[in-house]
Amino acid sequence: MFRQASRLLSRSVSAAASSRSTTARAFSTEVPSTIDSTFVESWKKVAPNMDPPQTPSSYMKARPSTASSIPTKLTVNFVLPYASELSGKEVDMVIIPATTGQMGVLPGHVPTIAELKPGIMSVHEGTDIKKYFVSSGFAFLHANSVADIIAVEAVPLENIDASQVQKGLAEFTQKLASATTDLEKAEAQIGVEVHSAMNAALSG
Repeated sequence: MFRQASRLLSRSVSAAASSRSTTARAFSTEVPSTIDSTFVESWKKVAPNMDPPQTPSSYMKARPSTASSIPTKLTVNFVLPYASELSGKEVDMVIIPATTGQMGVLPGHVPTIAELKPGIMSVHEGTDIKKYFVSSGFAFLHANSVADIIAVEAVPLENIDASQVQKGLAEFTQKLASATTDLEKAEAQIGVEVHSAMNAALSG
């Protein structure tokens, strides 16, 4: 039954989709948190006794519309797998360690997705600068001056023990020199890169 419903749905929806193919695709900031009415109508025709499934857009909260003028503040959400470091924090600027180089993000930044590499992320609010060491992750910069930054691991720079970093760097350097398999080399290389980035952050 589900296969038949899928085929019928694809036929009915494809006609509606083709008529809209010439229109521009909406940004994520413009997507309403409602179920597609065309999909619901098509579903009821082939499965009238079953409720239509929920789609991702059913759970989305629409972001604020893009302002006509550039705002004075950048709204930052900075989250880790186990904690939310910043939530809706309004700041002047954020500098992130992108794989393409250090990237300064100001209000009105062009929408971008940037992959993060091990390095320093600094949050600037007036004369106050908060620095974090991030291991990796992604930054999503939206057209409405909202920055969503997701890191695998992050720690305030002042909480890092320089002596432990030096010790770890020496250990991983030795492991890299003595590694005999590709796995051992890869693990040691990652350890060297992360500890080298932490060491550079502390010394810089």
